[in-house]
This record gives sequence, C-alpha cells and structure tokens, in this order.
Amino acid sequence: MRPVGPIRGKIRPPGSKSITNRALVCAALAAGTSRLTGALFSEDTEVMIAALRELGIAVEAAPEAESISVHGCGGRIPVSTAKLYTANSGTTMRFLTAIVSLGAGEYWLDGSPRMRERPIADLVEALRQLGVEAWSVYENGCPPVRIYSTRGFRGRAQVAGNISSQFLSGLLMAMPCAPGPVELMVSGELVSVPYVEMTLGVMRAFGAQVEHEQLRRFFSPGNLGYQAREYAVEPDASAASYFLAAAAVSGGEISVLGLGAESLQGDVRFCDCLQAMGCHVEYATDRITLRGGPLRGIEVDMNAISDTVPTLAVVALFAAGPTTIRGVAHIRHKETDRIKAVATELRKLGAQVEEFADGMRIVPGPLQGAVIDTYDDHRMAMSFAVAGLRQPGVVIRNPACTAKTYPQFFDDLRKLAGPCFTEAG
Repeated sequence: MRPVGPIRGKIRPPGSKSITNRALVCAALAAGTSRLTGALFSEDTEVMIAALRELGIAVEAAPEAESISVHGCGGRIPVSTAKLYTANSGTTMRFLTAIVSLGAGEYWLDGSPRMRERPIADLVEALRQLGVEAWSVYENGCPPVRIYSTRGFRGRAQVAGNISSQFLSGLLMAMPCAPGPVELMVSGELVSVPYVEMTLGVMRAFGAQVEHEQLRRFFSPGNLGYQAREYAVEPDASAASYFLAAAAVSGGEISVLGLGAESLQGDVRFCDCLQAMGCHVEYATDRITLRGGPLRGIEVDMNAISDTVPTLAVVALFAAGPTTIRGVAHIRHKETDRIKAVATELRKLGAQVEEFADGMRIVPGPLQGAVIDTYDDHRMAMSFAVAGLRQPGVVIRNPACTAKTYPQFFDDLRKLAGPCFTEAG
C-alpha cells in the first residue's frame, strides 16, 4: 500500500453480520414467512443460511437485492437428524447448538480447524442443566458438538458470561420456543453486553419477550414463539469502524450512512474512543460524521466494543503518547488470539507493545513498512489496511479473508482512497 491524502466521502457499509444472523434465527423459528432487507451476504451469513436449510427450513436468498425470505418452522425443527457445518462462524455454531435443542432427534455441529479450538463447554453445560443430552465430541470443551434432544428444554440453568456472550444469546433466542418455563442465571462477568441487548432487541422485533433482571437473570414461560415480519437490517457498525479510523488517521472526514446514535449496535460507541483521541463526531438520525484531528493516546476499557480493538490499536500508531486497552481477555478466543496477533503485527510496524492478559499498551514509535499476517482473521486484514493509508510499504497478506463478513471491503476502501493497495497472496 502507499499513503494517501485525507480520506473524504460517504460510505454505507453492508448489513450487520451480527444482526443478520440473529434475524435469520428468529425468522426461522417464527410462524410464517419473514423477509429481511439490507441483509449481509458473506461467509458467516451464508453458512447460517446453509445450516438452516439442512434443518429443513426454506430460505430464499437474493444477494443482488440484499434480501432474504425465510419460511419459519413455528418453533419446531423440521428434521430429526442433521450434520451442520459452521466454518469459523461463532454465531452460527453457538446459536444453532442452542436452537437444535428444540428438535426431536440427534444433531451434529462441526466447523473449521480454528472452530474446533474455540470454546463451547459453558453452553454445553447449560444445555445439560436444562435436560438436553449434549457433548463436546472429543471431550475437550470445543466443537464438534453432538446434541440429542426430545423436543426442547425447560428448567433452570447457569450460563457463564465471561468467555462469549454468544452462549447466552443462543439460549435466549431458543427460550420462547421451549415447551415449558426456562430460567437462566448469568454466572461471573458478562462480556460484550451490547450484543446481548442486540439479541433481545431482535427478539422483540419478532414478537418475543424475555423477562430479565439487569441482564443477570432471564425468564420465559415457554410456548410463546415468534411472529414473521419484514425486518430491515442496519449497516454493520463494526465494519464502519475501519472507515471512521481511516478519516481519523488521515485527517479527513467520513460520513457513515444508515447508522445513528440510536443504533441497535453497541459498536457505534467506537466513535467515543476516536473523539477522546481528538476527532470530532456528529450524530444524526441516519448518519455519523467524523472529522480527524491531531490524535492523542487514551486509556480505555473496550469490553463492550471488543470487535473494534484491532481498529483502535492501529489508530494508536498515529497518536501522540501511549494507548492502553483493557477488559478484552475474551478476544483471545475469537478467529485468532486477537491480543497476541494485534501486538505481534503492531511491533512489525515499529510500535512498542506490552501485552496483558486482558489487553495491551501501545507506545507509538518510528513507523516502518511491513508484511502484515492476518491469521485468517477478517478484522486483522481490515484494521491493518488503515495503517497503509499513512505508512508506506504496508502489505496485507491474504486479504481475501475479509469474505467472512465484508467481501467487498477493499473495493469500498479503494473508492474512497484510490488505487493505493499492494496485497500479498
């Protein structure tokens, strides 16, 4: 990549992956046919669609129109046996492990080699407490997972919240279709709270209510179900972070269309971090505009917006003074160990990085070009592309890994920045 001048323009990122996959699940469980508009088409959502079809749920996808029609099953899984492949999609693996427990039969869920290293033991244990026969096949607390169910679960269970909020989200989405009362208690810290709030918001949109006490105790009487509807998916706030960061490091101005202060996605709060670093942010009902300014380092707990940690870490390269990020130990269990991976690549570019169990301290130094390894992690590729907008000689290895959530990312960045990219295979 070669440096460019200030980035200026408007961008509407594709639909939110997190919302698309939650809406797909709720629509699949609903009574009737739902239509999702503005939906994301990427590896993660296509894996979810394929798995729902394996479960006997009809899904009609129209990528050119960003539209998906889902013929819901009314809370009753149509098939009694299925083998589901989830690639490296954490939402698909964790959500469907809970959802297939509503069926009557045996279900296997497997994924990529990295998915077989990602934790799922806490979800399996919660399902057992609710009366479902559930196993980590290799007894190592990771996929593949085997579920044997006799049509649903009920009762009380504790679910750990400190590794992934996706365990809780999967159980929450299944609860309204359970055949009887279900009570969930969160044990320990609940990470990524905005994603649980997102789950509850999508559920409400499809007509399902779950009572809760401060996101610590959740209750449903069961036998409620979901209702079909037309649902508009917001643009992806995590994807927006890369363009906001591009304006921040280049001293430019970007308007992200389709997102505002009332977004369902907690990652819009990434703007608060950039504002604290010296940028100017304006919110409207249908857009967020950021103007870059002289950047300074900050200390920040990013537990609630942990998907944007790699983006902020790259912005920190161009700030005056150190930046300290804490509260994100759980991102070691993502597509890669993101704390270790981000620290390793920042050092290649010339920063001094002290790694903690739950974060890192970044001290900017004289920068240099480098070949950036992406660890087959979409967020590594997109975040470190921002560094190349200012620093000559940045080469992104395996840029195609962005297909997981944002296949056209580099095309969209080129539209704003021009043909400034060198990509390694």
